[in-house]
Amino acid sequence: MDKPEWILQLVRDWRGAALSPEDRAMLAYAEKLTREPWAVTRADVDALRAAGFADAAIHDICQVAAYFNFINRLADGLGVELEAGWAREGFDPTQALEG
Repeated sequence: MDKPEWILQLVRDWRGAALSPEDRAMLAYAEKLTREPWAVTRADVDALRAAGFADAAIHDICQVAAYFNFINRLADGLGVELEAGWAREGFDPTQALEG
């Protein structure tokens, strides 16, 4: 099954996808929390508020991003093997979107 182009764009680089300002703010925050958690500041949270997110939604965004980061680091730290078909060397993230 062919994947819609917007899904492929999100997998490649979300910055090039046609997204709402709210989605862009959310993804920028989640990416910063993932790649540079030590650099997240009150200004990052304020940017989410400015994009229209209430405190409960900001909490949810942070919690979901942090949870996925935690699980991935835990799996990596314990050497958990990917399921069949998800081998790191040949993994194509667009294949995970099928089904």
